[in-house]
Amino acid sequence: MNIYVGNLSYNVEESELKRVFEEYGEVTTAKIITDKYTRRSKGFGFIVMENTEEAEKAIKRLNGIQLDSREIVVNEARPKSESFFR
Repeated sequence: MNIYVGNLSYNVEESELKRVFEEYGEVTTAKIITDKYTRRSKGFGFIVMENTEEAEKAIKRLNGIQLDSREIVVNEARPKSESFFR
């Protein structure tokens, strides 16, 4: 399951994000989205967990917690929408 994590502090690193989610199960990947020019975090990222039950438990338990003084938003990621410029 692909999980969206929003409202991240710009100081949170992928390893820390992965560690938080690993408390609920195996994390396949942890990715924080960065600006392609400045390489600075955009304040959100994605976690991939193969086990759906573990992923749902992580979403339920982690949504709204404080991580580096910010209340994070955690939910199932929605698929990318079609581009408006096609």
